[in-house]
Amino acid sequence: MSETRKENSSDGETKPQTSFVNKFFGGSKLRSSKAERGKESNDLRTTDSQPSAETQKTAALDTVTLLPFLPDLEKLDISWNDFVGGTLHSVTEQMHFVSKLKSLRLSSCRLTTNDVQALGEALKAVPDLEELNLSWNSNVGGNLSLILQNFQAGSKIQVLELVDCALTSEDGAFVGQLLPMLQSLEVLDLSINRNIGGSLHSIAQGLKSASTLKVLKLQSCGLSQKSVKLLDAAFRYLGELRKLDLSCNKELGGGFEDSPAQVASLEHLAVLDLHQCSLTAGDVVSLTQVIPLLLSLQELDLSANKKMGSSSENLLSRLRFLPALTSLLINNCALERETFTALAEASIHLPALEVLSLSWNKCVGGNLKLLLETLKLSTSLHVLRLSSCSLVTEDVALLASVIHTGHLARLRKLDLSYNDSICDAGWAIFCQNVWLLKELTELDISLRPSAFRDCGQWFRHLLCAVTRLPEITEIGMKRWVLPPSLEEELQCFDRDHRSSVHFDHGGCQ
Repeated sequence: MSETRKENSSDGETKPQTSFVNKFFGGSKLRSSKAERGKESNDLRTTDSQPSAETQKTAALDTVTLLPFLPDLEKLDISWNDFVGGTLHSVTEQMHFVSKLKSLRLSSCRLTTNDVQALGEALKAVPDLEELNLSWNSNVGGNLSLILQNFQAGSKIQVLELVDCALTSEDGAFVGQLLPMLQSLEVLDLSINRNIGGSLHSIAQGLKSASTLKVLKLQSCGLSQKSVKLLDAAFRYLGELRKLDLSCNKELGGGFEDSPAQVASLEHLAVLDLHQCSLTAGDVVSLTQVIPLLLSLQELDLSANKKMGSSSENLLSRLRFLPALTSLLINNCALERETFTALAEASIHLPALEVLSLSWNKCVGGNLKLLLETLKLSTSLHVLRLSSCSLVTEDVALLASVIHTGHLARLRKLDLSYNDSICDAGWAIFCQNVWLLKELTELDISLRPSAFRDCGQWFRHLLCAVTRLPEITEIGMKRWVLPPSLEEELQCFDRDHRSSVHFDHGGCQ
């Protein structure tokens, strides 16, 4: 398993690898016999094969030449192709042939300033456009108005994604002026544009006219305490909002202390992400009055707010009033025994919970018994993450007992990594029972990076269990040192199972 899973998701989205253009046709009646041999589709998009750059470029250009024969094309996706940069004019010059286009995705294409200018002109030819994604193109920053200046009142745009585009404060102000014209807008993602915080006043004013908005993502946008007050004033106009992401804005802490009242008006809000926002004790007190009123809330992420540890007892206790909650992430919040106890007691009343992540909260170690009733009653839990929780042998013995009695049957991912205090006897008990988790796909019991340890005989129990786990694909065992006899058994296992299960024991000495 990747080590990056141990880090809190504070770096934004991860770029996929450069993809290769593959052509899917249909919905459109192609005008050449050659094109008619293609598979029917109304999309033109990318796939994940990885031929040479020159082959990719040739294929992309071939794709462009087909646009005149695709009058009914609705989706065009050439994202993650670096070589598009500097050559986008070859696409934009053909846009008038695909006037029915509804979705255009150009993420991570290294667009140049000339590309951006050409795109702005070309968008006039696609009046039915509903989705535009220009994420991870730094030259969009400072030039956003050149692209979107032709969007007029009545625009059909529903999705606008501009993640990590190096947007300037002026771009942010332009977005604010543009929003009233986008009366169909449902998704706005401006994440990882750290300079737009200074123009949030304009954006917030524009949001007051965005009554159809369902998703608002402002992760890592340089938001401040003042930003919260500006946004709060706009929330009363966003009655359809389903997802709000303000994460990774470290200067935001303290902003909720005086003005979170309008958040409670978001009666349809299903996802709230406030991880790594430096929430203060005062923020937590205010959010305690608001979050329990969000009765539609399904996903809540408060991770990496360490001041929650001693001030969140009331907030966590009142989570019991959110019966629809399916995902609760409280990683690295420096929880104390009292706050963990409040959380444990509240979690009993969350029957729909599918994801529970408490990683990097040391107080869980030796106190997992507080979650016993939750683990027994949960029939929907799919993901349980307890990485670096200072778990002890008694904790994994308790977990094994819960599994043995038929609970946690729906569990798919279990993370017990970086808990180096568990002795071999504890791992043996656990491995003797883990085979009962028939839906388990991933298990991580890796040691922390600074630790290497000899693997005990319990590894044989784990190998035996894996043969009885039909869905398992990944076992994380980093830094466990296998003696020659066990290494040979693992090699035999790999041969017998044709690598259907990956044992990640990188770092072994």
